[in-house]
Amino acid sequence: MEPQTSHAETAPAHPPLESLAVQPLVNRDYESRPALFYERLRAEYGPVAPVDVLGVPAWLVIGYPQTLDILRDTRGIWSKRLDSWRARREGRVPADWPLLPAFEIDNSVFRDGPDLTRLRGAWSEGLRPFQDRTRTQAKELERAIRRYADELITVLSESGGRTGWTDLSAQYARPLPLMIVGRLLGAEPGRGDDIIMDMWRMLDAGPDAAEAAGRLTAEVAAICQAKLTTPGEDLPSYMIAAVPDLTVDELTREMTMLIGLVGDYTGTLVCNTIAEVIAGDTGVRDSISAGMLPEAVNRAAITSPPMANLTFRWPKTDVRVGRFLIAAGDPVMLSPAAAHLDPAFTGTMTPDSIYSSRAHLAWGAGPHACLGRDLATTITTIAVERLFERFSGLRLALPADQLPWRSSPMMRGLRSLPVTYELADEPRRSPAGPAGGPAAGDAAPEADTPAAAEQKSLVRRVLRMMRLSQP
Repeated sequence: MEPQTSHAETAPAHPPLESLAVQPLVNRDYESRPALFYERLRAEYGPVAPVDVLGVPAWLVIGYPQTLDILRDTRGIWSKRLDSWRARREGRVPADWPLLPAFEIDNSVFRDGPDLTRLRGAWSEGLRPFQDRTRTQAKELERAIRRYADELITVLSESGGRTGWTDLSAQYARPLPLMIVGRLLGAEPGRGDDIIMDMWRMLDAGPDAAEAAGRLTAEVAAICQAKLTTPGEDLPSYMIAAVPDLTVDELTREMTMLIGLVGDYTGTLVCNTIAEVIAGDTGVRDSISAGMLPEAVNRAAITSPPMANLTFRWPKTDVRVGRFLIAAGDPVMLSPAAAHLDPAFTGTMTPDSIYSSRAHLAWGAGPHACLGRDLATTITTIAVERLFERFSGLRLALPADQLPWRSSPMMRGLRSLPVTYELADEPRRSPAGPAGGPAAGDAAPEADTPAAAEQKSLVRRVLRMMRLSQP
């Protein structure tokens, strides 16, 4: 089998990227019918297409073998460093390009080589206590996720009796991971509310997003500084212990990324999984009843990966992908969402085996593969489990094809998930929690403890502030 990408040895048979006619990446079809959009690109261009990303021309890789090959980067062709971007070096990237602030954070997403190895080593060791299910920290975190989920469900349903209407995106899927981020950071309880609300404002990209991001960065920096002298049982402290020469600036940049990955990516995965179960075929709902929640989460990651398109990469040398020659320094965006529709991925499998496949690219691959996959899956699995334990009926309040999606070149998630619900008579006991964990019935909220009372107060404050922040 020939390699999917190759070093260029001949002159290109087409104009450079800047001179090609490019299609806008963000458009009506991309938002509401992405499969149609990607297939149209595939029919016209093959596995890579020239697109416009909010005013910046880029290559969009939509073929599964090509995407996997670039992610693995076994030959060291691809760079994630921002200084590899030729147009930016030459001053041709608009200063107000909407994605530039996220790219210029300069965390491990945009590092290569020894820098990347060092930072990922900190992440791997820092996350280990929360992802190793034999560790006390992981068990405590799972209990906290269940308590947060239960209290959110109680609060969102308490005013409507046994039946009612709610937005599971704004009132459940999005706030839950943000509260978990606050716990992972080891933020003091009295400062947690402001951090959570600024995370919400930043990720919501509203008119006060820039101010919220500034406050949030300052607050996260203060937390990281404190952990240097007074470590705790939290992620930044574990990362410092693993890599003692981490600076406050480096740690702040990484923790800012945590907010996006857990707060946005996981919140989107929770919402997309809920929608997949409610709107999906009978087999999806049956998987919930059969205690196969990880399969439902995996299916959602394939059909609606939260990060539909990944941040840019840049080739260090001219390289041919498909029928195009990509020049050194050209921005290249990989599309897991499109790759999952490629016949090279789907053609030899039945629908059931596609949705059960672990060969999908929602978690990336290679040097930049997601290290927090187990954590995100655990959060999502518990969130969906508790929802379907507490409600005997959940139905979309809108036809599935009318659900509003967020327009973003990278993330694809529901802006809202309106549902009607019917409360169960009592929490039903599932055979086991996620990945063989404790039975769901064993995780009832501990309403009499001071920690549980503080948590209830936090949930109510957060939901109240989020409602007040809505236009």
